[in-house]
Amino acid sequence: MLTELRAGRFDVLVGINLLREGLDLPEVSLVAVFDADKQGFLRSATSLIQTIGRAARNVSGEVHLYADRETDAMKQAIDETNRRRETQVAYNLEHGIDPTPIRKRIADITETLAREVYDTEGLTDLDDDVEVVIDKLTEQMIAAAEELKFELAARLRDEIHDLKKQVRSARELGKP
Repeated sequence: MLTELRAGRFDVLVGINLLREGLDLPEVSLVAVFDADKQGFLRSATSLIQTIGRAARNVSGEVHLYADRETDAMKQAIDETNRRRETQVAYNLEHGIDPTPIRKRIADITETLAREVYDTEGLTDLDDDVEVVIDKLTEQMIAAAEELKFELAARLRDEIHDLKKQVRSARELGKP
């Protein structure tokens, strides 16, 4: 889907956390955050700044935060974004830089995703006991989430789920 978005086959992509995964999508020109005032990990100042940064890669990028009230996290994210914008504009003026849109090969995004899939492949091929593998995957999943790599964390979570399911099935069949 991301490749199709980049290729212009469709104009709108609705997703959850899609723009926080470290994916470089220079075509993104509008980011809308619904319920931006709902407190929690996904609406922290850091997460909002990261999400806002997705639209900043586009010369015409805009961010719309939809909320009933402005939270401290929203205010911090807006203030930091304005500070960064002022710094960038001053730098551009001083050095005679006229911002131009980024042009990236469409394959770049697919290669990034393929690398992440490769990073999780083979983890279950370890000769360790399955429980040890599950523990290692759990540690990696937590680390990925802490680094805001939620797509990788979700894949690891799914792999853990599949392994646990296999263990349960094996135990039901009387296998150790």
